[in-house]
Amino acid sequence: MRLKYVLSEVLTGLWRNVTMTIAMIITMTVSLTMLGASLLLFFQVNKMEDFFYQRVEVSIFLKADVTDDQRASIKSALDNSALVKEVTHESQDEAWERFKTQFRDAPDLVNATKKDSLPESYRVKLKDPTKVKELSDEIRSQEGISDIVDQQELLKKVFELLGALQALALTVAIVQGAAALLLVANTIQVAAYSKRREVAVMKLVGASNWFIQLPFVLEAVFAGLIGALLAFGGLVAAKFFFIDGSLKALANVLLPIDWGSIWLMLPVLAGAGGLVSAITAWITLRFYVRV
Repeated sequence: MRLKYVLSEVLTGLWRNVTMTIAMIITMTVSLTMLGASLLLFFQVNKMEDFFYQRVEVSIFLKADVTDDQRASIKSALDNSALVKEVTHESQDEAWERFKTQFRDAPDLVNATKKDSLPESYRVKLKDPTKVKELSDEIRSQEGISDIVDQQELLKKVFELLGALQALALTVAIVQGAAALLLVANTIQVAAYSKRREVAVMKLVGASNWFIQLPFVLEAVFAGLIGALLAFGGLVAAKFFFIDGSLKALANVLLPIDWGSIWLMLPVLAGAGGLVSAITAWITLRFYVRV
């Protein structure tokens, strides 16, 4: 009987303040979507760092007019270096074929790139990836070398950019979350004020504070859970239509987000939306509204 009464009060409260309830759900949806996106980005950047840093190489690009003797001298210097773990030669034809394969889903990029822009190179893996400068000092004097590129430095710049995007997404999520919490608190205050007479009667007949507060708390939890479900739906749609759709060509450059990570967001967002809404509602009732 009590459960039936509490549920009926929740539905009545939600309908009585339907516009504020909708606003609360929308705000929760936006903030939880940003939170889920920032968490996915955080996990993805960490996964990408582990993946790419394990495969980092030093690229030694050769001049277009490099001679056979110069090429052999460079190869000999690399083979005899105590810093080098493995050396792979890549001709211009091989570089072009690899480029076409790697970007086969981006034909415009392939068509805009000329074969001559992909120089011959040596791909070097070091025993210690931090010894790039030492290797560079060893072989830079060799004739026929055009440039020495440390992939780790390039990746570092990319991950610094991704880290900034992480921080930006998390900041937006926090700001949106704060707005959602303020809206939850305001909605609960309005709901409690509109039922102040009923609350007064219930207190006169001996109803406990928890019994009086529970419908208001459940209203906030309901809005939080609906917002979490909508936010999860947004992440699923983004995965289906963008990550696996229009942005699929980037899968060769960026690691794809797997469905396991997406499904992990459902309990995370539901827990965050429901729990935070419940705590906000309880604090509002406890300290700002006398019920």
